[in-house]
Amino acid sequence: MKPYIITIARQYGSGGKTVGKMLANKLDIPYYNREIITMASEDSGINAMLFSDERLKPDFLTRLRSRYKGDTSVINDSSKAYLRDNALFDYQAKIICKLADQGPCVLIGRCADYILKGRPDVVRVFVHADAAFCLQEAMKIDSMPEDAVARKIAEIDEYRAKYYKHHTGSDWYDARNYDLSLNSGVLGFDGVVEEIVQYMQVRSQFQK
Repeated sequence: MKPYIITIARQYGSGGKTVGKMLANKLDIPYYNREIITMASEDSGINAMLFSDERLKPDFLTRLRSRYKGDTSVINDSSKAYLRDNALFDYQAKIICKLADQGPCVLIGRCADYILKGRPDVVRVFVHADAAFCLQEAMKIDSMPEDAVARKIAEIDEYRAKYYKHHTGSDWYDARNYDLSLNSGVLGFDGVVEEIVQYMQVRSQFQK
C-alpha cells in the first residue's frame, strides 16, 4: 500500500483523535495533534497558549498573565500583526507542510486538509457522528453536567466551522472538502480505521 499523509477533521465527541491515534499505531506512522501548536510556538517564539482556542475569549490575556504570575513574558498588544489569526495560522501551516514533507503521518485538525490540498499523497478525512453519540463520548472525558457538555460540543463545533470558513473560504461540513466522510457512531472507531485503510489500499492501486 502506498504511504499517505492522513488529515482528520472531526466533530467534538466523534472520536476523531482516538481514530487518529489508532490509525497511526496500525500504520506505524507519527501522530500529530497539539504537537503542531508546540512546534509552531517554538518556531515563532510565540507563547503556545496564543495558538489555542482560549485566546478568543475576552479575558484571555488577563488569565494568561495570572497563570504565569510574571514569570513568562506575555505580549500586551493583541493587535500586533504577528498575533493576528492569519499570522498564527501561517505559523501552523508552515509546521504542517514541514511534517508532511517528512513523510507519512496523521495530522489532526487545523485545516490540514486545506493546507495540503492538491498533494497526491494526502488522504483527507472528516469524522462525524450524531448528537447523542458525541454527547455520550464527550461525557466520558468532561466532568460536567450533561447540559454543559452539550453546550461545549456546540460551541467547539461552531468555532471549528468558523475557523475553517475564515481560513479556507469553504464549509467545514461540506463532504466535497474530504476524500472520506465517516460516521463513527455507525461504524465504531475500529470501523472508521478500517474504512480509511481500505480506501488507501484501493487508491494505491489507481496511483501506481
